Amino acid sequence: MIPRRRCGQHDLVLPALGMGCWAYGGGEYWGAQSQDDVDAVVRVAIEHGGNFFDTAEVYNDGGSERALGLALRGLPRDSFILGTKVSPSHTAAGTLEAHCEASLQRLGVETIDLYMVHWPITRKAIRHFTTDDIPIPSVEEAFAALMGLQRAGKIRHIGVSNFSQARIDEALATGATIVINELPCSLLTRGIEADILPHCRDRGIGVLGYMSLLQGVLTDKWVQVGDIPVWQRRTRHFDSRRTPQCRHGLPGVEAETVAAVQRIRAIAVELGLSTSALALKWAMAVDGITSSLCGSRNLRQFRDNLAAAEHPLDPAIIRILNQATAPLQEALGPGFDYYEHPDHDRTT
Repeated sequence: MIPRRRCGQHDLVLPALGMGCWAYGGGEYWGAQSQDDVDAVVRVAIEHGGNFFDTAEVYNDGGSERALGLALRGLPRDSFILGTKVSPSHTAAGTLEAHCEASLQRLGVETIDLYMVHWPITRKAIRHFTTDDIPIPSVEEAFAALMGLQRAGKIRHIGVSNFSQARIDEALATGATIVINELPCSLLTRGIEADILPHCRDRGIGVLGYMSLLQGVLTDKWVQVGDIPVWQRRTRHFDSRRTPQCRHGLPGVEAETVAAVQRIRAIAVELGLSTSALALKWAMAVDGITSSLCGSRNLRQFRDNLAAAEHPLDPAIIRILNQATAPLQEALGPGFDYYEHPDHDRTT
């Protein structure tokens, strides 16, 4: 069974390996996704204790929530924990409540266990979700609405995603109890270690680590950078001149990325592990991470991921992996919005 961890100082307890559900429902980003596979993965995951499912209203235009809701239909409500996210562009009073209700309907439940604001409520972040010139909701307005949903029994816990230290403190100042911050955490995305991860630990806030495999880069699927699908090489690791889908406009740090991946793969071979298993073991071992999210599109992938949760990684191996990825960490810097130019960082 997957071990369980408490979210900081709060009473929400999650499996150390959570289920990322972005691909559910299919769409341009991930391609087609079989509902039969979703149904099978969800049920087997619950059987093995991987009963936390993370989605968002924006994933596949609601298709992820709908597909997850279908897979959960008929299962005991206390057998799974649901987390979903509202876009910052939908956090105005009245709008937020309507979008929460829409997520409840798509998921087929009466209460969402963990409801998170997907990105900070700022003009830079909102611009990513809509081109409409909408008024920017105040943080006080948004978190008052979230606390109202909590009192009404529509949501159990309030969380955030991609919030920097300043944004976390700003949200806490509203009086809201924030149990978790969802942040990118992998061997190739270690920026959170500089500031926000220690801050969450100090504040007793749990952390969901997403992109544990950097959307497949930390697997054995792709040999060359050019083999990686364009939607999965839009981060600052990769050269925007060869990937039109990139928004950051930078030449990237491909040499450091390739060197890090090659070293990680070599260490995995020495240990008799797959690259993905080693990367997941590392992600779950990071101090302050409550649950590492990883997508499983079929039972084979889920069983591979499940095996990574069975035995913790030796601290000596963790130190070796940290050393192997330190040059990439330095090249990328401490910022953890990996999709944007630092001047347009949505987390600040």
